[in-house]
Amino acid sequence: MKGKREPGDRRANPRVIVIGGGPAGLLAAGYAARQGAEVVLLEKMHKPGLKLGITGKGRCNVTNAAPLREFLAHFGTQGRFLRQALNRFSPQDLQELFASIGIATVVERGGRVFPEHLRAPAVASRLTEWVKKGGVRVQTHTEVLGVTATRDRVTGVRIRGEQGESVWPCHALIVATGGASYPQTGSTGEGASWMTALGHTVVPCRPALVPLETAGDTAARLQGLSLRNVEVSLWLRGKKTAQAFGEMVFTHFGVSGPVVLELSQQAVDLLRNGECPELCIDLKPALDETKLDARLLRDIQHKGKKQIANWLRDLLPTSLIPICLEATGLDGSLQAGQMTARQRRNLKMWLKYFPLPLTGYRGFEEAIVTAGGVALQEVDPRTMQSKLVPGLYLAGEILDLAADTGGYNLQAAFSTGVVAGEAAGIAVSRSTG
Repeated sequence: MKGKREPGDRRANPRVIVIGGGPAGLLAAGYAARQGAEVVLLEKMHKPGLKLGITGKGRCNVTNAAPLREFLAHFGTQGRFLRQALNRFSPQDLQELFASIGIATVVERGGRVFPEHLRAPAVASRLTEWVKKGGVRVQTHTEVLGVTATRDRVTGVRIRGEQGESVWPCHALIVATGGASYPQTGSTGEGASWMTALGHTVVPCRPALVPLETAGDTAARLQGLSLRNVEVSLWLRGKKTAQAFGEMVFTHFGVSGPVVLELSQQAVDLLRNGECPELCIDLKPALDETKLDARLLRDIQHKGKKQIANWLRDLLPTSLIPICLEATGLDGSLQAGQMTARQRRNLKMWLKYFPLPLTGYRGFEEAIVTAGGVALQEVDPRTMQSKLVPGLYLAGEILDLAADTGGYNLQAAFSTGVVAGEAAGIAVSRSTG
């Protein structure tokens, strides 16, 4: 019966084993099978692609159409590692693969690529069916307990499945277990401990693309308020370290939204190092300080008889007005025309630099991706094979790679999966005839 083969069955001792049925694992399995290798994909959950099925709030932002140099820049200094993988399997290649299995795509704002008609769960299902049609055996409800290896190479995996515990030997092993974000989908980061046991350096895993927690009750008072077209910057000891433009939202614990997520990886690292960073929101990024001051003067001249609390309605969302009055010391009951030059300057500076001290960040269950993973200098970027353990290949989020939002992380998973799958499939096909 399919999926119930005993370990003694020759087909249960595949030439290539892929651990993890996420984006990287699915493509690794599919492309290894294309090389003629016998492949089994081990997934501990009831079906592959659970995390893929919730990406992009269900819409599945699969990649980004940015040019290669710009694409790699979103990974910071780690982007160099991906150059060869993206040359081998580019965003265009991904779109062509998707088209071949009935997933039409469309490019939206910021180069983000989405399925034109399908939701994320359907994308995961289509990829799973593609893998199975390619000859891969998908074994679900199978938990990997560890990796076995000799001094010379990887030899197999220890598993716990419906038939109990056993060891499955293999000629090549692709580890695509992902990070630790969204653990309810099966992504719990266990692969990192296996890699450490095999002698690999593992950069500590931490949440990335994650909401941030702020001091005081400001965020809670503004809960649900969404700000668009604002510039948010990250500051440490009076110096700006990063900035992003776009949309953010206040929550009961702090802040979230695209610009916050984009800055979160740096913020998390600073907080983990014991630093005290803060976010500053520029509520009027289209105006420099001189132009904003002129705008304030003009508004005072035209509407100077209004009470300041009402006059501010032309500048701010209603829920922000009490916060503004408290921060600037303005008396909302006074007329705008009574505002002194010093008070106007304080208002101008607050509009340009609305500060939110950071106290923490949310956990893996709310993080979109995981930062950290196997150190890249220990992996061959041409094949994704370990430089320490021959026959061991790594793909996806288990690698020390993380970008900001926009489809970059999923493409990295797809591309490294393709490279690992092809390399493993070719290697075992050559060695075993």
